[in-house]
Amino acid sequence: MKLEDMVLISVDDHLIEPADLFTRHISAKYKDRAPRMIHKDGADRWVFEGQELGAIGLNAVAGRPRSEYGMEPVSQSQMRPGCIQIEKRIDDMNANGLLGSLNFPTLGGFAGVVFSELADKGVALAIIQAYNDWHIHDWAGTIPGRMIPLCMVPLWDAEVCAAEIRRIAKLGVHAITFPDNPAAHGLPSIHHASWEPVWKACAENKVVICCHIGTGNRANHASADTPIEAWITTMPMSISNAAADWIYAPMWERYPDLRMALSEGGIGWVPYLLERAEFTHTHHGEWTHYQFGKSAPSPRQVFHKHIMTCFIDDAFGLRNIKDVGEDMVTWECDYPHSDTTWPDSPEYLWKTLKEGNLTDEQIQKVTHLNAMREYSFDPFTLHGGRENCTVAALRAKATHVDTKPVPNLGGAAAAVGADGVARSGEINKMYEETA
Repeated sequence: MKLEDMVLISVDDHLIEPADLFTRHISAKYKDRAPRMIHKDGADRWVFEGQELGAIGLNAVAGRPRSEYGMEPVSQSQMRPGCIQIEKRIDDMNANGLLGSLNFPTLGGFAGVVFSELADKGVALAIIQAYNDWHIHDWAGTIPGRMIPLCMVPLWDAEVCAAEIRRIAKLGVHAITFPDNPAAHGLPSIHHASWEPVWKACAENKVVICCHIGTGNRANHASADTPIEAWITTMPMSISNAAADWIYAPMWERYPDLRMALSEGGIGWVPYLLERAEFTHTHHGEWTHYQFGKSAPSPRQVFHKHIMTCFIDDAFGLRNIKDVGEDMVTWECDYPHSDTTWPDSPEYLWKTLKEGNLTDEQIQKVTHLNAMREYSFDPFTLHGGRENCTVAALRAKATHVDTKPVPNLGGAAAAVGADGVARSGEINKMYEETA
């Protein structure tokens, strides 16, 4: 296999919602209470139900010089159009040799928790369903076979949540965004019996539960003085606590086909987590009395069977892919956030795959086959075969796309301390000011 022959599907990207998102899809009863966009103090902001959410595109920095990365932009005019417009996104995907993409929301948070916390649950459900219908029809549905649709769910009531899962599944959706730790938002933990309708609906409709980093257990800033690089370094691994929690969740034996994904969590830390879990279960099981099921009788087996992982650039994890679980490892681009490798993802990935000593079969698995299987995504049929879906084939469609970095787009002020180093305290202060 050569770089140009790869087929790339990213299971973690992001979109920035357009100003007209709610004009077509929200029910007439709630149209006057739908989120609307205003421009204020140089920033675009969403306003609804007495709330004003600023910093509309924090970290949507694809297409900027790296020297201008940070917690910006704050206005859609400062973003690359592919963040907002589906046709431009497809252009950017083609330029990157990227066939398929799963996109998390920005408005409402990666798991839509902001909407679920609204006091009026009628409004909350209307907003969530309007977002889902827009995402299904206007975003993922505009150009079939390129987007893996990902929907929000109403988290305040498991029965209402299950009903929405069944509704969107009928529309071809096989992925929902869900907090990695719902208890962090005052909801029942994943061990609570009240979530049973959700697990059942997902299992019966082959819907993956996608848990993005930061949706529950967030990477903490060690101090206001901590360099921001230290915080960014820990971001993927911050989901490891949630990963352990999900390994010990109670529903896997009842639903052997149920899957969840640790989105943007990386993979290099996984072998030790599983080694530690095996030691813990063997060493402490006699007094903790936890029992795994017959179909996956150990923590390692539960993880390898039910939990999906993804990586951006992780040669160490790939060198240990057998321990990570090669049938559940996927890849991500993270467009348009600052970790993204766009527009050079094939080059970054190819180097990492070779450093990881992967076979051609393993390369096929992690670049697209695992994602296609678990997300029920079949782009080859829609695009006339694999040969039309490779890096080379897609880049040939994008010769008109300018990927050169564009400087001076503007946004939030540089978040640096007196010593010129970006530090956690400055980042938090800037976030509060822009939000």
